[in-house]
Amino acid sequence: MDVASATTNGFTETVFGEQHGCQPMKSKFPIQWPLGLDVLHKQWHANAAKRLLAYQQPFLDELGPNLEIKIMGSVGYTTYDPPNVEAVLSSRFDDYYLGTRRGAMFPFIGEGIFTQDGAAWKHSRELLRRPFLKTHYQDLKGFLEPIDNCLAKIASCSGVLDLQPLFFQFTLATTTALIFGQPVESSEDQKQDSFASSFDHASWITTLRSRLTDLYWIYNPNHYRAACRTIKEFADGFVRRALSVREEDKLSERYAFIRDLHAELNDTSLVRDQLVNVLLAGRDTTACLLSWTFFLLVRHPKVLSRLQGEIKSTVGTNDDITRTHIQKMDYLKCILNESTQIYITHSTYGTNAGQALRLYPPIPLNVRFASKATWLPRGGGPDGESPVLVRKGLGIGIVPYYMHRRKDIYGEDAMDFRPERWEGPALADIGYAYMPFHGGPRLCLGSKSTTRTKVLTQRMVAINAILEDFALMEASYLIIRILQEFPFIRLPEGHPVVPTGQEKQELTIFLKSAEGCKVVVRQ
Repeated sequence: MDVASATTNGFTETVFGEQHGCQPMKSKFPIQWPLGLDVLHKQWHANAAKRLLAYQQPFLDELGPNLEIKIMGSVGYTTYDPPNVEAVLSSRFDDYYLGTRRGAMFPFIGEGIFTQDGAAWKHSRELLRRPFLKTHYQDLKGFLEPIDNCLAKIASCSGVLDLQPLFFQFTLATTTALIFGQPVESSEDQKQDSFASSFDHASWITTLRSRLTDLYWIYNPNHYRAACRTIKEFADGFVRRALSVREEDKLSERYAFIRDLHAELNDTSLVRDQLVNVLLAGRDTTACLLSWTFFLLVRHPKVLSRLQGEIKSTVGTNDDITRTHIQKMDYLKCILNESTQIYITHSTYGTNAGQALRLYPPIPLNVRFASKATWLPRGGGPDGESPVLVRKGLGIGIVPYYMHRRKDIYGEDAMDFRPERWEGPALADIGYAYMPFHGGPRLCLGSKSTTRTKVLTQRMVAINAILEDFALMEASYLIIRILQEFPFIRLPEGHPVVPTGQEKQELTIFLKSAEGCKVVVRQ
């Protein structure tokens, strides 16, 4: 773009802002060195110490939920203000796109729902909706083998045990069984380990590439490309196997997910990419949910004891857990609401269900870029209540991690793990202050959508409702079975306990504990 065009566009955007009453952002992130290099330096060290989110918390508490940050000459906004979050993710959804995230993630997950915008994304969501409807685990029987395997691994350990790796193995097994037709655990051990380690490594490098924004292409190391090849080759094997089975063969039902996708796409590479996209969401979010839930439970014995009482009164020692059993466990629902962030649908926990899981959202932040000049409802002017102009190309960081810790929304104990806050009506209408695994047409119904958008959204939300239900049912089932089999589970003696949010965290695409989830299960 030449200087004259840029000047004209800038003037046009300024006029647009004036028409909407926009004023400059009130709060600005403090910088001391040229180009904000001091911020980058401190963030780098905080991230290396596994405490990046904790490092930023005091600044954001002081500056408020909307702020401007200028780094390396580029301006961006950060928000954890519900009206602004709703605008970006719902009512002004079409004004934003993924930006550099597509290029940063593409070598890892390829062409799929997490790297697409617009018509391509809508098409992918509709394609995935139909096979998911066919593979829904209504009776929960599909979880039995992976749960039994996980329990056996726990039982085989003595002394201090880290549950977090076992949870990632468990969710890898359940998700690959759902989409590939068989769990990765049933593959050869060497291939399984190679795939799992490659998936973890590719996820980590992809996060680093995403943080480089426009310069993501600079970081493309050989080991990253090798990990991405391993993932694709592994998924390709399942696609070939599924397509080689005759329709009349009994095995064809096992591979229905893949076969249905191929019937629509007629391209094995596109089928593979969609599968890896779903696997990324299905494995990591639920594993993080389980890890943080037990991380908190063993640090809060009274909460753990009450949950054990609810399990005993609902199912006793019966290991044949049903959907009805889980839907009756209101306190379990409160614990999941309080610990992590994932959408709890009415179909999962009934009409009194909470809305999302709070303290440790698997995806603690997300970024959208303006596809054209638009505006945020709040954050501008001396009082921070005026609209703010968002120029084309500007990035906005949305941070549910901090929004879920706002004391003006959740009370003075917002930093504390207190599942009881979800009992009663106080948080029933909290809306976008408690995000259902993000929100808007990408993930949930927007309250201000037009009739046409609502119809489209209702069709696209089906896959998410199923994924969310799948995740919560497998997590709830495993939590119940672990507490049945290992009633003496507890925090290892002498293990340090720090205030919630001050523990070491590993921030990649998802948020997991850098300390693992250490427990003792023997009396």
